[in-house]
Amino acid sequence: MIAFLNWAKSIVLGTLNGLVKVALAIVLVLLIFLLIGLTRGDGLPGSIVLSADLRTPMADSSRRVGLDLGDRPLTTMDTVLTLDRATRDSRVKGLFLRLGDGVLSVAQAEELDAAIKRFRNSGRFVIAHSQGFDSASVGDYVAAASANEIWMQPKSTFSAAGVGAGAIFLRGLFDKIDAVPQIAKRSDYKSAADMFMEKDYTAADREQMNALLQSWYDSATAQAAALRKLTPKTVADVFEASPQFAEDAKRANLIDRLGYDDDAKDAAIARGGAGTKLVNLSRYEHNTTNLVDGTLPRVALVEAAGDIVDGASHDGFGGGTAIAGDDYASALRDAAKDDSVRAIILRVNSPGGSVTASDQILDAIKKAQRAGKPVVVSMGPLAASGGYYISTSANRIIAEPATLTGSIGVLTGKVSFGKTAGLIGVGVDQIGVGKNALMDSAVSPYTQEQWANLNHQADVIYSDFTQKVADGRKLPLAKVREIAKGRVWTGADAKERGLVDELGGFWTAVNAAKDLAKIDANQRVAFKLYPKRVGFFEAVSATFSGSMAGAKVLEGLAAIEQMPVAHAMLETLRNSSRSGLQLKAVDLPQD
Repeated sequence: MIAFLNWAKSIVLGTLNGLVKVALAIVLVLLIFLLIGLTRGDGLPGSIVLSADLRTPMADSSRRVGLDLGDRPLTTMDTVLTLDRATRDSRVKGLFLRLGDGVLSVAQAEELDAAIKRFRNSGRFVIAHSQGFDSASVGDYVAAASANEIWMQPKSTFSAAGVGAGAIFLRGLFDKIDAVPQIAKRSDYKSAADMFMEKDYTAADREQMNALLQSWYDSATAQAAALRKLTPKTVADVFEASPQFAEDAKRANLIDRLGYDDDAKDAAIARGGAGTKLVNLSRYEHNTTNLVDGTLPRVALVEAAGDIVDGASHDGFGGGTAIAGDDYASALRDAAKDDSVRAIILRVNSPGGSVTASDQILDAIKKAQRAGKPVVVSMGPLAASGGYYISTSANRIIAEPATLTGSIGVLTGKVSFGKTAGLIGVGVDQIGVGKNALMDSAVSPYTQEQWANLNHQADVIYSDFTQKVADGRKLPLAKVREIAKGRVWTGADAKERGLVDELGGFWTAVNAAKDLAKIDANQRVAFKLYPKRVGFFEAVSATFSGSMAGAKVLEGLAAIEQMPVAHAMLETLRNSSRSGLQLKAVDLPQD
């Protein structure tokens, strides 16, 4: 027995020693990179034109590990904050953009327009190039119109014609296969489940969709007209004439120059002056240090993107794609307790999700406010249903004109496929102990009593939701009930109805936060990000959490990641690795 214990002990110690050796080897490698980083700075040239390719879909924001091994596309918020940082870097002369594949929503374009204006107002230039604007490129064109010059490839198509939407409805199929959809919605405009319940747009949803599309179109044409110093009618007339060619758009003054991508790129570099080099915006974001000036007042920035879900996320080395109730409630509580934080900005881009997680987050916001921290909500392209629910208590709500918001409603239910299986000779049976043990089963429909119970739950949640909106927005409950009904509004229409305080983007929200926190309007602030971004070594430590010795060594490594030259010294490493009840909005297109 003693021999066995000694053998087991030697195995354990050997394993721990192996982990320690691996950790020490990592330390040695990183120390070498540190020395390199200290001697070379951030590794960027002395004269820079930043470049950004906006032709692939871009998330609004996301959680991520502190050290990204491999390419990670920048989010809208990354782009906004990085361009702001670049305005204080004398090496940066301008920005070269490529766009036109129809991936930017109108709301994203509005946010990017504000960021580009700040960049240009600092004395920098922006040149945009497109190889064609397709029929879904209204948002792309609005973003391009923010530039000093718009270039297009000769004979490329200018087809930015408007905005549209469509949907697939499955009710006819369900009828053919004896599937039974039973979904309770509150109320008429709550259309997220209509694809299961209907064969076409309902009258209410058709009305809602037409209003959304018209509001988007009006916002886009007005924004483009203002940027190009044209009338909205002139822009609309050109859109209506599409599809056409780049040469036609140039004659109409919607673009400035014809040329290929390398011609526009060379023009941007030449404008930057002798010795100017093109640097990808993602590389610039990675390489430039993110040191916080300790003398600046701090504002907490909570980036909440994705579906709202119960519990905590366990994203490890990946970026989180959901708003986990435990994580975000904890983040807001931490921000409320931080004496250095003067105000909280909650960036929301979400269609909603779990009722309980939404309520958990809203409660944390209210407690932060009671602790003396003003809260400002900055809405991204989508902040509807649960995304609006968590915003209701904010001191100020800021949305872009094209933001999708509202959808104050509830839906719950299921589709039963028990009879469907019988059509192909499959027998399905089930056994449950307890009257409603199988209530959520996808085999059998609700009983009459269960359906009544389900509708009662929907009524209770809907009543609670509308009351919270009335309390948070200081509106009469009757008015809230009139503008609720599950209806999705654009930011422009929501402002007219009191659901939003002001139209604008992230920097508008920053100004509101400074005002509420009594920070001078001209004073720059430092952002403290929440939830805390999980560092690379913290993630490794979690991976080795079963080994106390390995975890202890890795705790010490975390300090390396926080050093000012961390991004620059690890760039080589990064390059080498390249190989229940729901408050949910309908999955609407965003331009």
